[in-house]
Amino acid sequence: MAAIEVRDLVKTYGQHQAVKGISFDVDEGEFFAFLGENGAGKSTTINILCTILQKTSGSVSILGHDIDAEADAIRRSIGIVFQNSVLDDRLTVAQNLYTRGSYYGLSRKETAARVEPFRGPFDLDDILGQDYGTLSGGQRRRVDIVRALLHQPRILFLDEPTTGLDPRSRRNLWDYLTKLRRSQNMTLFLTTHYMEEADGADHVVIMDKGSVIEDDTPANLKAKYTRPRQVWVGGNMDDVFLALTGKEFEHEGI
Repeated sequence: MAAIEVRDLVKTYGQHQAVKGISFDVDEGEFFAFLGENGAGKSTTINILCTILQKTSGSVSILGHDIDAEADAIRRSIGIVFQNSVLDDRLTVAQNLYTRGSYYGLSRKETAARVEPFRGPFDLDDILGQDYGTLSGGQRRRVDIVRALLHQPRILFLDEPTTGLDPRSRRNLWDYLTKLRRSQNMTLFLTTHYMEEADGADHVVIMDKGSVIEDDTPANLKAKYTRPRQVWVGGNMDDVFLALTGKEFEHEGI
């Protein structure tokens, strides 16, 4: 079953067409990577899928729900980690999480139970009582991800999720998300500039100037755009040239 189906999606701003009739699918439980330079139309597409922007034309279905007719059902089924935080700087981390949990009808006890699995992997114990506005960039990102997972979404949108994280925290994050995806069949929709993160995806779509220019697996894309090469180490130039060409190397004076 497709978790996301996009057909002939168009978004225009006046005379400017930001998204030019793109189509792609994301399977349920898939790790999907969405790549593109700034201005490619990637953020516009994501904002439409997350029901933040209205499309100009085309169709979008999320978990079988039409984005025009059933936007509320879609919002209950997705989690979003934005590039910029939506939490309150003046509240503690715990207060922010309890507040966000209440938006989904969760009691304090239920929210605490859902935060519990993240305490170790995300090093939350030392910061739960700290004001969110005093956290480092990496600490904020970890809290933002926990906030997005409180209501146990079926699809998690991750917009540059590891920005500001140190290597250990980045590794812990991906270890946990991988386990979560496999245990709950959660769909991960990732945008990133880290090619090593996209390399771990099941499926990659690349956008450029509002259009989809590639839609394939990382392995197929690497095979298409890379070429094997041989590197010789050691030996003199005469031997290397002879091995490569079958001819003697000719020396010419300057």
